[in-house]
Amino acid sequence: MEILDGRALSSEIKARCKEDVAKLKERGITPGLAVILVGDDPASHTYVAMKEKSCKEVGIYSIVHKMPEDISQDKILETIEMMNQNPNIDGILLQLPLPEHINTQKLLSAIDPQKDVDGFHPTNVGKLVLGLDAFAPCTPLGVMELLKKYDIDPKGKDVCVVGASNIVGKPMMNLLLNANATVDICHIYTKDLAAHTRDADMVIVGVGKIGLITADMVKDGAIVIDIGINKTEDGKIVGDVAYEEVSKKCSYITPVPGGVGPMTIAMLMQNTVKSAKRRVDA
Repeated sequence: MEILDGRALSSEIKARCKEDVAKLKERGITPGLAVILVGDDPASHTYVAMKEKSCKEVGIYSIVHKMPEDISQDKILETIEMMNQNPNIDGILLQLPLPEHINTQKLLSAIDPQKDVDGFHPTNVGKLVLGLDAFAPCTPLGVMELLKKYDIDPKGKDVCVVGASNIVGKPMMNLLLNANATVDICHIYTKDLAAHTRDADMVIVGVGKIGLITADMVKDGAIVIDIGINKTEDGKIVGDVAYEEVSKKCSYITPVPGGVGPMTIAMLMQNTVKSAKRRVDA
């Protein structure tokens, strides 16, 4: 069994981004990332702080628009439009989840697709489905980079994706299809989850349920990618996979923490630099 080390690869990718940023600055361009943070959700504030730290590491200009929980949707739209028009901003990130009174899809659709470094705008979603060049959501893109790093080719593999969210499951499915995998996608209404995971060459899970995938649900030698991030009652961070028992059966596995998580922020840095490079070529 080999562990897929997301921390190490994340550091490599951020180092490459730092080199690219230095070259862009020589040409008079500093990549810029704007984050919109609404409310006081502790997890969201933690994620945004981590993103700010990574921007500083690689040399990306970063600004965070912090807004109160009860802010109006129109006020957020005004900020998004301001960032759309700002020539020094290459990426706009709307930190999710948003308060219930906000129409999340309307706000995501208001972001300029050329600055949609999270890959959630309908234009980028459609391009991803068609296999065209687009910004892909950072978490599933990070999974693909991990597979590439460890020479795991999805082509021809039977892959079971557990979780069908717009943020992870659906784009994960499309990235795998574009890589010529055979994809089976499961969700909360799937009748017999184990019947789908048991025969898969690769199981990718991201639903937020501790210990969902157990050893009897994966075949010997399977590749297991755990995207889930959960906190136990004693404060320990764990994934959706029963790691100790599953790791004894699989060929590759991602740890939690230290697997897919660090890759998400690395991909955000990479997408922001990609957007800035487009500004150079415009």
